[in-house]
Amino acid sequence: MVFLGACSFGILSTFVKLAYKEGFTLGDVTGTQVFFGLIFLWVIVLLRQLLGSKSSNTSFREKLKLVAMGTSTGLVSIFYYKCVQTVPASIAILLLMQFTWMSLALDAITMRKLPKLSQVGMVILVLLGTGLAGRLFSDQLPTFDLAGIGYGLLAAFCYTIFLAINGKVGNSLHPTTKSALMLTGATILVFSIFPPVFLVNGALANGLLKWGVLLSVFGTVLPPVLFSYGIPKIGLGLSAILSAAELPVAVLMSWVVLQEDVWPVQWLGVILILVAILIANWKTIFKKNKQATAFAVAN
Repeated sequence: MVFLGACSFGILSTFVKLAYKEGFTLGDVTGTQVFFGLIFLWVIVLLRQLLGSKSSNTSFREKLKLVAMGTSTGLVSIFYYKCVQTVPASIAILLLMQFTWMSLALDAITMRKLPKLSQVGMVILVLLGTGLAGRLFSDQLPTFDLAGIGYGLLAAFCYTIFLAINGKVGNSLHPTTKSALMLTGATILVFSIFPPVFLVNGALANGLLKWGVLLSVFGTVLPPVLFSYGIPKIGLGLSAILSAAELPVAVLMSWVVLQEDVWPVQWLGVILILVAILIANWKTIFKKNKQATAFAVAN
């Protein structure tokens, strides 16, 4: 589930670039994403309640805490989409991927223990793959914008906080309810920065609607729900490594949809990241296969 949530996030940069090409602004993109995502998630929550789903014993204070912490998801969108505006997409995704080591460091601080050597090795492998995929080691290095670099690193930090929140807070709530509460906080933040003028200026009818729906589904509905299910079960460190799947998906989408040139060295970076993800889950995969084989033999 964490892997699929990361893949869903990887699709976003392509949609955002296409929306920018049609003349829509950062406020349009981020505003419609949280607006439609909020509607979708709360509709799901209400349908579950109408179908007789049991309510949790989570206190109002903890729910309010989730709303407040949900601002991190809004900040990820704002900072990352602003970064995409100011630096090449390959560099933007490279900066966002810094959440891998940030998450490992945060997990070490909160758990008060050093990360495993295997985790450090996998993060190094992910960062090396990220550098190759971002053409960081090529002789034709894209031009850097200092403000864009700052936005990208801020997006990575906020994404780290988002992953940590999903693993630590509100786990007694159903994932859709938890995600809806967090997105409520994100929507309040985004609308306070970018008033939702798209609701009255005709932008939705002029093509913004499709981008809002796509961005909300793949950016604010699927990933939070999938992360809410998966992260509490596997922990922040492994989740950060699995979330690196976002980069290969972003590269594939830029190649297939945007028709951008993808160099062989970038594919090598993608392969390294996939290898790191496979290594991170090797014990779990092997254990499950061994259990399934034993069960089949016994029966």
